[in-house]
Amino acid sequence: MGDVWKALADPTRREILMMLRKGDRSAGEIADNFNISKPSISNHLNVLKQADLVGAEKQGQNVIYSLRTSVFEDMLQLLSSLTGREED
Repeated sequence: MGDVWKALADPTRREILMMLRKGDRSAGEIADNFNISKPSISNHLNVLKQADLVGAEKQGQNVIYSLRTSVFEDMLQLLSSLTGREED
C-alpha cells in the first residue's frame, strides 16, 4: 500500500486519476491537459502503474490508460477498518 499513498500524494497524479474516472485515455490525451513536459507525465503515469492504480494497454502506436478501481476499493476497506466503520 506504500506505493499507493506515494502515488496519491501528488496533485498531478490525483488529477490524472480524476480524468481516468471519466474514461480511458491515451498518454497524449492526458499530457494535453497539463502544462508540463511529456516525460514528466510519463513519470507520473509510471508511478500510478507501479501503485496498480492504473492499467496500460498498447493499442497500435498508443498506450491507453485506464483506472483500476479494485485498488481504491481495497483502500476504502482499509480506511473503514482503521476508523472503526467497517461493516460486519
